[in-house]
Amino acid sequence: MSEIQKVGVVGCGLMGSGIAQVCAQAGYDTVAREVDQALLDRGVTGITKNLDRAVAKEKIGEADRDAILGRLHPTLSLDDLAECDLVIEAIVENLGAKHELFSALGELCKATTVFSSNTSSLSITELAAGTDRPDRFVGLHFFNPVPVMPLVEVVRCGSTSEESFRLAYAFAESLGKQPIACGDNTGFVVNRLLVPYMLDAIRAYEAGVASIPDIDKGMRLGCGYPMGPFTLGDFVGLDTLYHITDIMYDEYRDARFASPPLLRRMFLAGYHGRKTGKGFYDYSDDEPVVSDFVK
Repeated sequence: MSEIQKVGVVGCGLMGSGIAQVCAQAGYDTVAREVDQALLDRGVTGITKNLDRAVAKEKIGEADRDAILGRLHPTLSLDDLAECDLVIEAIVENLGAKHELFSALGELCKATTVFSSNTSSLSITELAAGTDRPDRFVGLHFFNPVPVMPLVEVVRCGSTSEESFRLAYAFAESLGKQPIACGDNTGFVVNRLLVPYMLDAIRAYEAGVASIPDIDKGMRLGCGYPMGPFTLGDFVGLDTLYHITDIMYDEYRDARFASPPLLRRMFLAGYHGRKTGKGFYDYSDDEPVVSDFVK
């Protein structure tokens, strides 16, 4: 399999734009595709701001920033991914939408192109089975914020060839990341351990064990976590967490992965965390306070 030179990233939201940025920073010719001009512009603006901050902190020079942006090719056309050696999907966490995308890519891309998904919870086997190249399909699960977080979970399923897996693993290393190898178990390593912890924190609050700030404080000071479970949930997005619990519970049928009633109510009410301004905390002032929904 030839060396990766050109990378395609489908989806230019928070995760996709971060992935596109680190690919371009690592020297790859990077095509970033979105379905809507406004979404594409927002993603490129975010990348530019990140690079401008790096220049201001003297982590990179202005010439470096300009070179990185020169390797980034925003587009609305799927056709522009035809010559990519690796395509990373970072769209909505919906199996049907991903199958539709990979079906279209299968008709466009070279036979040697490796397909990958940034999914955090869906089955890599199920995604690969819907493509014309299950042997050249891997999971590449990055963490938010992508330019900062060093971990990438490289996921192989039963049909993934050794060559494709090794190429994807080496690619993650080439981005300056620290990859770990995972089998195709829903949630992989991090979410399989992290999600039950976050759900248990919600259940502890529902049971009256302690307040939201005190549970957060307890886990920060007692376990050395950089943020407590409720702050983390707001950061990740409570809508994202809720959808992940649905997928993981459907896979394992284990009560540890079932959504607590409070999380479901907050999802339905639109309290999705930082992205909506309110979740477990209200972010309308400089200092977050416990939101009116959970007081």
